[in-house]
Amino acid sequence: MEVKVLKDILGANEQIAERNRQLLGSNNVFAVNLMSSPGAGKTSLILATIKRLKGKTKIGVIEGDVSSSLDAEMVGKEGVPVVQINTGGACHLDANMISNALGNMPLQDIELLLIENVGNLICPASFALGEHRKVIISSVPEGDDKPFKYPLMFHIADVVLINKTDLSPYLKFDTEAFSQAIKRINAKIEIFQISCATGQGIQQWVSWLLTQMSFLRGTKRIF
Repeated sequence: MEVKVLKDILGANEQIAERNRQLLGSNNVFAVNLMSSPGAGKTSLILATIKRLKGKTKIGVIEGDVSSSLDAEMVGKEGVPVVQINTGGACHLDANMISNALGNMPLQDIELLLIENVGNLICPASFALGEHRKVIISSVPEGDDKPFKYPLMFHIADVVLINKTDLSPYLKFDTEAFSQAIKRINAKIEIFQISCATGQGIQQWVSWLLTQMSFLRGTKRIF
């Protein structure tokens, strides 16, 4: 019975996610689902991305948190549209939450939508939002064993960003072993090393975003 209920929940969520995807596509909006454990640097990445793309791409942000609006307030200071979702205890965003948030976004004025999921490496992996790409941020202080502990998250992701590389000299983090473990789970995944503090690798990340947006427009896979 529990399995059937879960399938029903995920099936209903997928239907709403598909509607979200169609809505985004009809408005030429490319959406990215940013996932990580708490403190890995999702908001820092969003801020760094906005600064690099300001004047080049119109960005909107959906901020997901269990409570508070601290991150949304920081992002709002950058002059981009931002909607806060408080889950009230839920450990992930779902497609219905995103559907409601999209109703409060000026989609006609957005080209890139960054969705900050709730800090969690389990639940977000199972719930599609209607996004076009899934991105995991895994920071050096968390250790290099995350692919072994949370394989589903790495299996469904398109990109892994290894953040806080500026701390590598002070911590034990085997980047090569970490990358190899991820590749064994998902051979097609892309891995970038970044530091939101120093700016290392941010341009490579931004270039990837722009390439994905251009590619999907060109192939009309979403637009």
